[in-house]
Amino acid sequence: METQTTPTAEPTQRPVTARHQVVIIGGGTAGITVAARLFKALPDADVAVIEPASHHYYQPLWTLVAAGVFPKEASQRTEDSVMPKKATWVKERATAIDPERQTVTTETQTIGYDYLVVAPGIQIDWDGIDGLPEALGHDGVCSIYDYRQAEQTWHTLQAFRGGKAIFTSPSTPIKCGGAPQKIMYLADDLWRRNGVRDGAEISFATAGSVIFGVRGFKETLEQVARRKDIHLHFLRDLVALRPETHEAVFRVMGEDREEVLPYDLIHVTPPMSAPDFIKQSPLVLTEGPMKGWLDVDHYTLQHRRYPNVFGLGDVAGLPTAKTGAAVRKQAPVVVHNLKAVMEKGRLDARAATYNGYSSCPLVTGYGRLVLAEFAYDNEPDPSFPFDTTRERHSMYLLKKYGLPFLYWNLMLKGRA
Repeated sequence: METQTTPTAEPTQRPVTARHQVVIIGGGTAGITVAARLFKALPDADVAVIEPASHHYYQPLWTLVAAGVFPKEASQRTEDSVMPKKATWVKERATAIDPERQTVTTETQTIGYDYLVVAPGIQIDWDGIDGLPEALGHDGVCSIYDYRQAEQTWHTLQAFRGGKAIFTSPSTPIKCGGAPQKIMYLADDLWRRNGVRDGAEISFATAGSVIFGVRGFKETLEQVARRKDIHLHFLRDLVALRPETHEAVFRVMGEDREEVLPYDLIHVTPPMSAPDFIKQSPLVLTEGPMKGWLDVDHYTLQHRRYPNVFGLGDVAGLPTAKTGAAVRKQAPVVVHNLKAVMEKGRLDARAATYNGYSSCPLVTGYGRLVLAEFAYDNEPDPSFPFDTTRERHSMYLLKKYGLPFLYWNLMLKGRA
C-alpha cells in the first residue's frame, strides 16, 4: 500500500510475542499477490501479513479518476476482502526489522519469522518539496498520488480557465513513472473539450534528461508532446512552491542554480523513497543509485545477505520501473524461490528468475494509449504481436476495463 511518512520506532529487544513460518510486510499489491500464490504452492503454510490499512487501492486507476472517467470509489475495496482467508492479518504498522534475530517489530509487538517477504510499498515524501504539504489541494496545486487528491485533481482541472499549467516529475524513483505525463495529456484533451486550451500554456518539467527511456516509445511521446504543443523542460527538479506568488522553484540538475517558473495550475509528482523503517534497517543498499532501497538480487529477488529474506514491489532496489505489472512478474519468482529455500535450504540452478519486466500503459488522451513494456536495460519486451509503440484505442480499453478486472479477480487471488 502507499506508505506515508511517519516517525520510525527504534529497534527494541522486546520479547517475541508471536512467531510465524512466513511473515510478509505489506498488504498491498505485492504482499497480497505473494500471499495468495504462496497458499496455492503450500496450502498448509503459516503466513502472517503485516498491514495497518483498512482499505486496499488499485492505484493505477487514479489517473482516470483525476480525468473524470471513474469516481475514486471504483479504485477502493476493503483490505479484508483481498486478504487471503488463511493468512494471519496483523493490523499494525511495521516499524523495524532485525534480520539477525529474525524479527519484525510493529507498534505493539515483536514477531518472529523463519522466512520474510519485504513488500511495504513506497513512501510518498510530500514534505520533500518545501511548501507542498500546505499548498496541496488549493489554488491550482494538485496531485494524483493520493486517493482523495486524485478526485481533487479532477475538480482542479475542471476549474482551470487558462494560464500557465506545469506538470512535474521528480529526480527520485517513483511508482508508475509514466503517470506524470498521463494526467498531462488527459488535461490537454479536457481543456480542448472545455474550450480553454488556446489560452493555456502547458509545460512538462522533469528531472529526467529524456521524455521516456525506452526506444520507440520515446519517439512516440515526443510526437505526442509536439502535437499537443507541450513545452518540455528537462533536468528540472521541483524543490519548492511559493503558493502566495504562484511560483515553482526548480533545481537545475547538474548546475549550481535554481529556476523559478510561474504557474496558474501545477500538478506535482512528489519525491518518493523506501519507507523510513526500511531505510533504517540492515536490509538496504548502502551505496549506488539505489541507495536506501531493499537490496535483493535482480534476478532471484532473494536478499543478497540474508537468504531467508525476499523482497519485491516498489521497495526493491531494482533498475526497472515500479509498477503493478512488474509485481505480477516478480511474485511468481519470489514464491517459487521461497518455496525452494523452505524445502531445500538454498536456491539451485533451477531457481526462477525475473528479467526486469515492467509496463507503463501511457494514456495519451481520452481513448488513446501507448502500452510500453520493457525489461532490464530498457529493452522492449512486448506481450502483443503488433507495434505497441503506436497510440491505440484497444490498449486504452485494456487499461480502462481489462487491467482492473485482471487485478481484482486474478492477480490478487494468485491466478495471474
